[in-house]
Amino acid sequence: MKSFIKEIIAYMNARKKWWLMPILVVLIAFGALLVLAQGSAIAPFIYTIF
Repeated sequence: MKSFIKEIIAYMNARKKWWLMPILVVLIAFGALLVLAQGSAIAPFIYTIF
């Protein structure tokens, strides 16, 4: 997993595509939110957001 992250950072550095970083952070945050709320009581409230 660390090598994948290093490759992503190296790609963004080489191609000067730093605008991709906020998009990746938001996608990871939404994914983590969905995974953490999967078995909890707040899951119905989170699914109404989407």
